[in-house]
Amino acid sequence: MLLALINLMCGCGSDAAVNPSEDKIPVYYINYAETRTEVTYIDAIKDSPEAVIQRLLIVLAENEPGARYKAPLSMGFKIRDYSFENGILTLNMDSDYKKLEFTTEVLVRAAIVRTLCGSGAVDGVFFTVEGEPLTDHSGFEVGQMNSSTFISNDGNEINTYEEADIRLFFASANGGNLISVYRNKFYSTSMPLERFIVDELIAGPSGQVEGIFPSINPQTSVQNINTKDGVCYVNLSSDFLIPYGNVPTSVSVIAIVDSLCDLPSVDRVQIMVDGVVPETLESSYEYDDRLVITLEEAQNQ
Repeated sequence: MLLALINLMCGCGSDAAVNPSEDKIPVYYINYAETRTEVTYIDAIKDSPEAVIQRLLIVLAENEPGARYKAPLSMGFKIRDYSFENGILTLNMDSDYKKLEFTTEVLVRAAIVRTLCGSGAVDGVFFTVEGEPLTDHSGFEVGQMNSSTFISNDGNEINTYEEADIRLFFASANGGNLISVYRNKFYSTSMPLERFIVDELIAGPSGQVEGIFPSINPQTSVQNINTKDGVCYVNLSSDFLIPYGNVPTSVSVIAIVDSLCDLPSVDRVQIMVDGVVPETLESSYEYDDRLVITLEEAQNQ
């Protein structure tokens, strides 16, 4: 379910460009219209992680030197305290943080997280408000975040982000069953939501929920995904056909199909490997014509 549309403009779009050299740290600000983030760079801080964090929190509270953008920590709230352990930074905000408009809060969160995680000193950031875990507008805990929480599109300077609640299917311990989990994340709308879902499946469980395991070989790469007339065409690398652990390919197929068909725009899924529907898939899923179709069927739609 798509919840909100937010325009984020980053001075560079690719993850490789986020930190162009070891001598620079990206610092994210918010434009005065509060519709997007903007990135600038400061010299790298050669010090301990704790010292880097302390310095960046000061930088994030000061408006950008050119006075073009707002500092994310100057938006009417304060950090009461923070703690840093095992690479995870917990920021405890005062109650004024909850007064931020929804879109502004997302921008603030993105700017803070991407700056801190882009420094190399912080692996993840966790927000609390008056000691309680931050929740989104739907009441769900936001949880730990890192730079990938706010996914950017390679080579695209203007990124439009949407917040999505998606349902993903991962494997049970015995590898023979699937367990559904919900994941809330921001993704770039220059990327099809279907692609985002398959990428998330390949990335596997976040580790925050016990008892679920990867349902797809993590070496699998996505060659192409597009949806037309309710049919989602998924073209994967040959690694998809290599079972991962005790999860057979048949379970991997259903994991993709169930996850994609949870979208209102997808009625059926066609899975290809290197542009071809493997014979094993055609013969194994003839009974499940509603979900998995052959290449010939797709061409006749």
